[in-house]
Amino acid sequence: MKEHELVRELAEQNASKIVMVVADGLGGLPMQLDGKTELETAATPNLDRLAARGTCGSSVPVLPGITPGSGPGHLGLFGYDPLEFKIGRGALEATGIGFELGPDDVAARGNFCTLDAAGTIADRRAGRIPSEESFKVVERLQAVKIAGVETFVKPVKEHRFVVVFRGKGLDGRVADTDPQAVGVAPLDPLPVDPAAKKTAEVAKEFVRQARAILANEPKANGMVLRGFAAKPALPSYEELYGLRAAAIAVYPMYKGLAQLVGMKLVGKAQTLDEQIDELAKCWNDYDFFFLHFKYTDSTGEDGAFDQKVKRIEELDRVIPRIEALKPDVLIVTGDHSTPSRLKSHSWHPVPTLLAADTCRPDGLSRFSERDCLRGGFGIFPAKHLMLLAMAHAQRFGKYGA
Repeated sequence: MKEHELVRELAEQNASKIVMVVADGLGGLPMQLDGKTELETAATPNLDRLAARGTCGSSVPVLPGITPGSGPGHLGLFGYDPLEFKIGRGALEATGIGFELGPDDVAARGNFCTLDAAGTIADRRAGRIPSEESFKVVERLQAVKIAGVETFVKPVKEHRFVVVFRGKGLDGRVADTDPQAVGVAPLDPLPVDPAAKKTAEVAKEFVRQARAILANEPKANGMVLRGFAAKPALPSYEELYGLRAAAIAVYPMYKGLAQLVGMKLVGKAQTLDEQIDELAKCWNDYDFFFLHFKYTDSTGEDGAFDQKVKRIEELDRVIPRIEALKPDVLIVTGDHSTPSRLKSHSWHPVPTLLAADTCRPDGLSRFSERDCLRGGFGIFPAKHLMLLAMAHAQRFGKYGA
């Protein structure tokens, strides 16, 4: 990739610190045409203040009109073209829980779901079954045995789990079994490429046995599989940017993605305040800090507009704690939009702000979707955000004579 070659060529060392706060699914929509989005409704004095001294814009995670998953969305933010570097969700989840994928492994992210008597999906997330309950269900799935293939089933969090198939001749190009709708049956795992026929057959047998084992479960009596993938090969943050990078995340998937791009996982925080505590503790040890906040996404997916507003306000309240550490560049953005109105990820550009002493202020006084559309960065590819971060941190030399 020519952009990465240029980044390696121009990257310079200094003592600057870059913080990227990713509010998952940050962007939204009004519930009525003349209404406000979740971000516009929230009281965000600290984010507004940052917007006034920084530069804002609207980032496009993949391409205009394309709705991204969380993996591609984050890859873009980290400066990796998601059309060139593809990571399946299974690999992210497996790596995030500390499962070391081998060369003969294919991983898939599993979601427990609730099936009705007709075998159709009544609840896509099994009522967001608590982790302590789902872990017991995962334990029952250890009984699945498939000839010629090792099968590993590991719990993740709440309704999520990981299944890893290990064997010769496996290929990750298998379609998801999640129809992403209720009132319909889970799909069969089908090969997207002929080379993945064996993997699809293995996955189908896994689902068959698992369904029999789970038949009497009150909530998690079914499952869907997503993001079949082998372990990818990515250049690391240190190789690309010369940055010692740290990740402070709660959910395993985002830990996995950070590890796959060479970030070091820091601490075991479970709350936003604990994440800021960890940020302060490791401040002197790293140059770049990725801080992930999940709940702006999950509330959007639940269609909980008011709850998403509260989560945005929760994020706003910790901004002064981050500022107190005096980062040279502070970015607040999202990996994609998740409007409560749609109850899903969407294609809408994501509000993004970058605050630094090297900014050219764009005259905005609020951080919101409408304001960011008028920001100085305009509507730009998310994969360029790290270039802007490096430039504002004065970590790039001049290109050409």
